[in-house]
Parts: sequence; structure tokens; C-alpha cells
Amino acid sequence: MNTAYLLALAVGLLSAPHCVGMCGGIVGALSFSLPVCVRERPVRFGAFLLAYNLGRILSYAAAGALFGWFGALMLGLSNYAWAYDGLRVLAAVIVVGIGLSIGGWLPRMAAVERFGEPLWRRLEPWGRRLLPVRTLPRALLFGAVWGWLPCGLVYGMLISAPAQGGAAAGALYLALFGVGTLPALLTTGFLAGRLYGLGQNRRFKVAAGFLVIALGLVTLHFQGYNVAN
Repeated sequence: MNTAYLLALAVGLLSAPHCVGMCGGIVGALSFSLPVCVRERPVRFGAFLLAYNLGRILSYAAAGALFGWFGALMLGLSNYAWAYDGLRVLAAVIVVGIGLSIGGWLPRMAAVERFGEPLWRRLEPWGRRLLPVRTLPRALLFGAVWGWLPCGLVYGMLISAPAQGGAAAGALYLALFGVGTLPALLTTGFLAGRLYGLGQNRRFKVAAGFLVIALGLVTLHFQGYNVAN
């Protein structure tokens, strides 16, 4: 597998503190809003949680496809190999920045998140119309709307998606990042949001931040080596 895809998956897995802290309340509210007959049946309950998250990941993939297509277009217009190498180095630098943000050494990417607010203002009413969620298709659609919630971490990964060099590659890159976030958010859903406090734990956030920074630095080292050669 392409190392960039492995990196996206790993960043998703290590983003647990951020995901639980930002979306733990949402997941808890969605869990509690389901009928008791659903919550008391683990398989049925799990199907709803998977539908929410599948919708979210599909939205990530759609955004990744758009950014990946844009990257391929720009690379085609420039027709220079150094442009591709430069995008790959930028992607690694962004991963380091994400690690610094997760660890609390950089402020939350609020400035980046503001770019998505106009779109979210248009989509959020559609999400409210889907509530209360009572069927799996509605859960999938609600998850698809949720996927566009302004999030600096997701936007950071999107900024690095053009380096993947195409729509399909960008979609897979963001989808794997989304898959990486699944364990934390599914567990939070099953525990009805009770992991929210863990997402605020300083030691947990610092450890995850260090690991993401290490991944970014290793990637940056190899990309810099490739550019030099």
C-alpha cells in the first residue's frame, strides 16, 4: 500500500483525543436519541453507529476526491516534477502541524475551520430535518451531513490531499483517514459519549500528538531525501 495511505490511516487512529473531544458529545447525543428498543440490541445499535460513520466517511471521501482532482489538475498544468515533490513535502509538514495541534502545542485550527462555516450553515438545517433518526438510511444521510462539520483536523488532511495526484487517490486518502477514526467514535457511541472525558485528558493528547509528529517527521525526511535525489 502507498505509504501516504498508511500515514492517513495512522493519523486517523492517533486522532482519537481530538475526535472524542470534538465529536464525543455529538455521538453521545445521537446514541441517546435512538429508541430504547434499538439501544438494547447491540447488533441493531451497532448498525446505526456504523451507518452514521459510513455517511461521515463517504463525505470525507467526496471532499478528498475534489481536492485530489484539483491537485492533479494543477500538476498537469505545471508539468514540473518538483511541483509534485513540493506537494508531498507540504503534506508531511501539515501532518506535523496536526500532531502539534492534537498535543496542544498549537491552538485548534479555528482559522482553517472558518473556511467551512458558510457551507455548514447551508447543510446544518438539512441535518436537523433528519432528526430524530429512526431508520438506517436516515442515519447514513445524517452521517453524510455530519461529515461536513467544520473540523481543522479534517481540513488539514484535505489540504494534503492534492499531493495524492488524482480524484480516486484523494478519495481513498481521506476515506482511510476516516476509517482510522472509527475505533474511537464507535467506542464512544457504544459508551453513549462517556469517553468524552478521555478526549480531554492531557497525557492522552500529548502521547497521540508526539506519535503523529513522529509520523510526519519520518515522512518529511523521506520526501526531502527523494527531492534531493
